[in-house]
Amino acid sequence: MSGFDNLNTDFYQSSYSVEDQNQGYSNSNSNSNTENPYNKPYGQYDYSQPMGYATPGIMQPQQPYTGQIFQPAQTYTPSPAQSMYSSGFDDEPPLLEELGINFDHIWQKTLTVLHPLKAADGSIMNETDLAGPMVFCLAFGATLLLAGKIQFGYVYGISAIGCLGMYCLLNLMSMTGVSFGCVASVLGYCLLPMILLSSFGVLLSLQGLVGIILTSAIIGWCSLSASKIFISALAMDGQQLLVAYPCALLYGVFALISVF
Repeated sequence: MSGFDNLNTDFYQSSYSVEDQNQGYSNSNSNSNTENPYNKPYGQYDYSQPMGYATPGIMQPQQPYTGQIFQPAQTYTPSPAQSMYSSGFDDEPPLLEELGINFDHIWQKTLTVLHPLKAADGSIMNETDLAGPMVFCLAFGATLLLAGKIQFGYVYGISAIGCLGMYCLLNLMSMTGVSFGCVASVLGYCLLPMILLSSFGVLLSLQGLVGIILTSAIIGWCSLSASKIFISALAMDGQQLLVAYPCALLYGVFALISVF
């Protein structure tokens, strides 16, 4: 122990003590807290000051945003078709006119067929109107059904083949040409007298002498009306008999369906 005491006495003596160290540490903490506000203990920080993200030690004031939100200008202009239909439904054409159904023209064509000697209007007959022919074909099939003959397939099949044959023949004979819809429309309207023949077949037999005479008259009526309309619509003067012959063959097939 004597050696250890001698070592303590020989150690460097200074005036520094532990109390001076604690006091210096506390003074340094107080100085750092006053200089840097972020080093304050919990509960002592002043949150009323604005925070800025800048370099440490330099506080910059926060400036409000004074810009304007971008609003693009309207460059779309509606098309004429959209502006026309946006006004309402008052300016739109009727539905029957859009579908191509004109009851006035249907009535005029029907009167032209019922009156074979009446002059036909070529401008009206040259239209593609299939509303009347469809009704007449259904009526012809219905009258055959009343007589106990289910022949709807034969009616539509013979009509399609006959229209195709007459279309080819008229395009070869005429200079202007004709559309398939016009041929189907004329042949369909001229089927109206055949409905009368099938209606007579419901009431009486057409296999006797009266039936043969009536059937021949109906065939001549249909073929004469059809040829008259084709001649007036296609300006085929002097060729009515040439057009009436194939029409008579077509309507003769319908007459055979009605008689037998």
